[in-house]
This record gives sequence, C-alpha cells and structure tokens, in this order.
Amino acid sequence: MTAEQLKELEDNLWKAADKLRADSGLKASEYSTPILGLIFLRFASIRYNKVKAEIQAELKAQKNKRNQLKEEEIAILKCGFYLPPEAEYDYLLNLPEKSDIAKALKKAMELIEYYKPELKDSLPKDEYFKLYTKDDRSLPKSLLKTFKDIPEDATGDVFGKVYEYFLGEFALAEGQGGGAFYTPTSVVKLMVEVIEPYKGTIYDPACGSGGMFVQSSEFVDKRREELHDDDTKDLMVYGSEKDSETVKLARMNLAVNGLRGQVVQANAYYENPFDSYGKFDYVMANPPFNVDDVNYDRVKDDKRFNEYGIPKNKTKANAKKQAAVNSVPNANYLWINLFATSLKDTGRAALVMANSASDARNSEADIRQTLIKSSVIDCMLTLPKNMFYTVTLPATLWFFDKNKKGNDGKILFIDARNIFKQVTRSLREFTDEHIQNIATIVRLYRGEVKRLKQLLAKYQQQANDFEKQAKAQQQEVEKIQKAKPTEDKELKRWEKQLEEAGKQWKALTERQNYFLGHINWLNERFPNGVYEDVTGLCKAATLKEVEEQDYSLNPGRYVGVVIEEDGLTEEEFLKEMAERHNSLYLLNNKAKVLSEQIENNLKTVIS
Repeated sequence: MTAEQLKELEDNLWKAADKLRADSGLKASEYSTPILGLIFLRFASIRYNKVKAEIQAELKAQKNKRNQLKEEEIAILKCGFYLPPEAEYDYLLNLPEKSDIAKALKKAMELIEYYKPELKDSLPKDEYFKLYTKDDRSLPKSLLKTFKDIPEDATGDVFGKVYEYFLGEFALAEGQGGGAFYTPTSVVKLMVEVIEPYKGTIYDPACGSGGMFVQSSEFVDKRREELHDDDTKDLMVYGSEKDSETVKLARMNLAVNGLRGQVVQANAYYENPFDSYGKFDYVMANPPFNVDDVNYDRVKDDKRFNEYGIPKNKTKANAKKQAAVNSVPNANYLWINLFATSLKDTGRAALVMANSASDARNSEADIRQTLIKSSVIDCMLTLPKNMFYTVTLPATLWFFDKNKKGNDGKILFIDARNIFKQVTRSLREFTDEHIQNIATIVRLYRGEVKRLKQLLAKYQQQANDFEKQAKAQQQEVEKIQKAKPTEDKELKRWEKQLEEAGKQWKALTERQNYFLGHINWLNERFPNGVYEDVTGLCKAATLKEVEEQDYSLNPGRYVGVVIEEDGLTEEEFLKEMAERHNSLYLLNNKAKVLSEQIENNLKTVIS
C-alpha cells in the first residue's frame, strides 16, 4: 500500500467513524478506546484469514495421530495467535441487527486474550456498552461496517499507521494537539536495512506502537527468502513505553504481526525492566528529543547512562538552576548512552536524534568525544526535512556497531538531504529504491561488494521487464492509430482509446527509466563497485579528520557540497528529461492524427 493510498484510507475511515461519533453525541475520550479495538480486530482477522486454510489442512493431516495438536496450538504456530469463530470479524459483522453486538464484542476480546495471555488487559471490553444509548443500539454494528473497508491485502505496519492516525485525530478532537512524534515507515525501513536485525534479540526502549519491531520482522522474512534460509524465524523483541495506552497498542501490533516478545510499561530513564546493560543484539528507537526534566540524581549513578559520561550543567548560573530543579539539562545524550550500553559486544543500534545533538556543546561534547574514541559510532546520516508526520524538526540517524571490522576507527558520514520523494506539499519519504541505495553505501563501506552487484542486477531486470511491456504497449498504440475510423461518430471513442493507450505506454516507459536512473545513480558514484567518498553524499572520515572538526558528528561538515547549476538533482533531471521525451512522443502522435484529419477535410472541401 502506497503512502497516498494509506492517507486516503485513513481519511475515509476517520470521516466515516467521526460522523458516527458526532451523531451519537459521544466525546472523543469515550469513543477512542472501542474504536481502536475494532481496528485491531479487523487487522487480526485479515492476518488470520491468510493462514486459516493452512491451519485447517494441518489439523486434518494430524487427525488421529498420537501427538495431535489442538487447533489453537496450530494457529499460534502459524500466525502467533488464535482467533476463535466467535472472534472473527465477519462473524461479528454478520450478526443480526437486533443482536447484542457490544456483548458479542466483549466476548470476542475475552477469547482473544484467553488464547494470547500476552494481551491480557490490553483489549477493550466493557467499553463497547458505552456505545449504546437509551434509544439506539446500532452504533457498534455501524462501526463494524465502516472498518470492513480496510482491504484484505493490508500488510506490514499499516495497522500501526492507521491506529496512530486515529490516536492523533482523537487527540486533536480533545484539544490535546496533534498526537505524537511517530516514525515514518520509510525511515524505519532504512534503519533496519543498515543494522540488519536478522536473528537474535532487539530492544526498543521507547517503542511507541511497535512499528520498528514490525519492520524488523519484515526484513527478516525478506532476507531469509534472499538467502534461501529455511530456519525458523529467530527474532525476539523487547520494548518499553511510558504511556499505558500505547503499550496496549504495541502488544496488539506484535500479536497482529505474529511477533514473539514482550512490551511493558516503563519510564526508560528510571526503570530498566529487561536489565538492558550489554544484553541485546540490536537496539532501535525514535526517543523523545530535548527532554529537560529528567531527575539528575536518579540517573547519575546508572551505568546505562554514565559509561561515556552524563550530561550536566557547567556554568555557575546553570549549576544553581540544576541544584534547584535537580534535572539533566538535555536528555538526548542519556538516550545515546543507553543505546551504546545496551548492546552486546557484537551488537548494532540505530536511533533517530535531533540534529542539534551532533554538534552539542558543554558536557555533551565531552560525551561525544568519548563515544567517538571508543569506536562504537559506525555511521551518521542526515535526513531530509519534512520526513515526519507531526513535526518539522530536522533529524539525524545515528548507527552504532560494537564489532566494526576493517574500518580502522573511521566513521561513515552520509548526507541524504537531497534523496527523497515528495508525497504531499508538507511530507516527504524514501522510496524502496532510495532505501536500498543508501543501505548499499553502508554495505560497500563494510566491504560487502556483492550486494551492489545483486542490487544492480535486480534494477536491470525490473527495467527490462518494463521495457518489454512498454514495447508491447507501443505496438498497441500503433495498432489503434491504424484502426482510425472513417465515421465521425466513432472518432471520439477512438481518440479516447488512443489517449488511454498512450498514457499506459508513458507510465510503463517512466517505470523503465526510473530503474535505469537508479542504475546510473549507483554506477556514477561507485564506478569500480567498491566504496569511495562521493562529494555531497558520503565520506569515511578518520579519527584525525573528526578531531580537526572539533569532534562534530554533523555529516555536512565532512561530505562537502555539489553546486548544481540548474538546481536539480541528477534523479530530478533524468525524470524531467524522460517526461519531456514521453510528452514529445505523444504530441507527435497527436500531430500525425490532426494532420491526417486536416488532409481529409481539405479533400472533402476540394471535391
């Protein structure tokens, strides 16, 4: 599902659901919890329907066997949870209008929790009775009909995004401001592609809805397919989240996506529910930025935060303030410390952080210098502006690797500010190809040259496929041109048919040029198939070079800039040229048709 399709789905679902709320007279706070439960139920049913036939086939195959598994046991093995018939979405949707739908929904939620103890007390139950009024009991049924519109092919973290969208809208309806700082899917995908959490344990100390876990799971599935690895998926996820309602969402997200692990409510500054020090293979998070109210005395002796140094005020004026409020001046480096110390000796981490942390002064500068000298920092990547749904704050991705090999303490700096797709006027994202191209830079830096060859071969195959389709469509255009009718009444239909065929040819040609453009992008920057510094894009800086920059971790200081005379990136230039070529082709065709029409009209007049 594309970003545009997801946005349209979210908007349509919200408009329909909010109209029902307005008609019922309920407050958003009374309405939000049962709504979010229905969204979960819809996605759970979608996932379960995909494996339902497999479950029944396995149950039949095991019939009369000595160690026969129960249906719910097979279901949990297949998709991570069991959905009894009374909890399936279509069953509830098809109940008679006069049924007690709220009672049926409560029972469905209880059954899901019974077979999935990890969800205990996470699903709404009695809240559905609040949707009844004295004179009207139709609202639960109407909502079931509304959320049936979520398509059966919805996959991945669409559940989390729809859920988060509704959370934000409910927050606005209650006058709380537009939701929280959610991490865009394309940014999470990039983080996952760089640290590659294939097997082991993954920790997110500010997990929100659990979207990073879902993307990690999808990466594992994709990588297993690439490597032809038939081993059982071996990824355990652990998350903590401060907000209790969001914890419930994360647990639902794990269940819907068949993930194994645990999410608990905890404040990561003061609580350490998983004893995280040196424990995890991977750590990922998008923690809150620039928090200034963390109690200094409660964290100063915690080894998770002080191994590389702890943020503290240095000036006399601020020292008096700290003594009064007893707080850390800025918690950004608490998070950075937490990531570095939660890794095993072979672990990798990725986190989103405010740009300001890359050049922060005072005690943060001392901590950064210690981190750099420890060689834990692997890569720094500046993101484009307007990548996040609810804020415009510029951000940088930090990547840690406790087991760097062959790079002699270097740090890879990547400036990705000019790599993006414009989704709306105020929102940008990475395409899948952008993600793979950037991840390939990191892989080349690590010496994984085969991955570039594989990616180029994949792009070439995709370009060839679209070229083949485009040629076939071009022949179709020419065929339609030759079949021009002589009757005036047939001309309009013919012209419309020709225009539609031309549009299809144009779209296929654009896709072919799109993949050829990515091949050119990679070949021009890495012509020898190995990593090399590219002005304006990437630089592998030595410790000495970082020292010369006063231990700054701002990629812009290292990669340099490319002056573009026309103001266009190479990708934008190639796209514009392809569009002009396609437009010229279509205009030439139209000119040919008009010329023939004029000639025929002249013959009619002369005769």
